[in-house]
Amino acid sequence: MIVRISGEGQFELDDEEAPRLNELENAVAGAVEACDEDAYEQAFTALLDYVRATGDAVPEDQLEGSDVILPPADTSLKEAAADFSGEGLIPD
Repeated sequence: MIVRISGEGQFELDDEEAPRLNELENAVAGAVEACDEDAYEQAFTALLDYVRATGDAVPEDQLEGSDVILPPADTSLKEAAADFSGEGLIPD
């Protein structure tokens, strides 16, 4: 699976990572829903850090379609409300 962090690049992760990504995204969505700034910052950072640490960076000169597109690391809680709602960003 290819995960793009907007403004940063793409990372290739094994499909087996999808359940953990869903857990991390659910934590972000829960913090957004609760309007909890501290929980949001922790959860969103954990999600992005997991993608960076677990995935292999896709070379910039290699074009790949992204399965998941995450917002940039500097996304505010207010901005995240539009992204982390409904069915979420990461497909089940």
